[in-house]
Amino acid sequence: MIILLGGSGYVGQAYQSLFAREGLDFRNVARRELDYGNPAALTRFLRETRPSFLINAAGYTGKPNVDACENDKAACLFGNAVLPGNVRAACKATDTPWGHVSSGCIFSGGRPGVDTGWREEDAPNFSFRANHCSFYSGTKALGEEVLAGAETLYLWRLRIPFNEVDGPRNYLSKMLRYSRLLDAANSLSHLDEFCRATWECWQKRVPFGTYNVTNPGQVTTREVVSLLRASGVAPGKEFSFFDDEDEFMAKAAKTPRSNCVLDTSKLQATGIRMTEVHEAIERSLRAWVRETPMVPAGATDALA
Repeated sequence: MIILLGGSGYVGQAYQSLFAREGLDFRNVARRELDYGNPAALTRFLRETRPSFLINAAGYTGKPNVDACENDKAACLFGNAVLPGNVRAACKATDTPWGHVSSGCIFSGGRPGVDTGWREEDAPNFSFRANHCSFYSGTKALGEEVLAGAETLYLWRLRIPFNEVDGPRNYLSKMLRYSRLLDAANSLSHLDEFCRATWECWQKRVPFGTYNVTNPGQVTTREVVSLLRASGVAPGKEFSFFDDEDEFMAKAAKTPRSNCVLDTSKLQATGIRMTEVHEAIERSLRAWVRETPMVPAGATDALA
């Protein structure tokens, strides 16, 4: 049996859909059922259920975006840094192998001296220790420090998730709803491909460790806008851009944003494949046109 923590969240719901499609034996553990933030309670539960694997998809991201984390720092710190350590303690005590959903938002800008993206072994440069980050990114970097050295752990870095289902957490939906955008190059993760790829890590018994789980390649905001326009998803929608990051920070954001590209060669070397990022976006938008309502052209706020 698979134990899933955080199954009611954006990523957790995608895991539930995957496991249901595959006919897998899993149990989504809700906080109202078990206080899994309490390591003693989680340890007792794991000893009783004896799962073959555990996935922690719980965390704190803030709604509608990471600016909200600046207003609820205690919850953000617990969800992203304290909770992973508590889960680690329970899994170690019960010899339970597990996977943790982390974030690539602990990096910003280009990797010094090279054209490729940030690698798994690189030290975060968008963290509290670098003295330059959002509170959200700082707590995610701390969470990785808390998990450093865990022997039976997959640490999976997600980055700006999207798919074909219109919703407030979908990057493509956000692009359609915000009035102004900041142009930047980024790695993205197709949500359903992310869940499939991370699950394959355990299925194929690839070596434990940290993996950047994003669609290969990189894409700029303007390229995504071009794909949106070509798709016909939002007829009549006008897109505009900030002149630069300084204007974005002055007019639209409370905290800096992570814009970065991750190197995916480590994951690809395991034989686990994800669709090239432009192709993945195009495919999602084709499905979007067929399966979901058109998004109104009206917009609010701004998006990095």
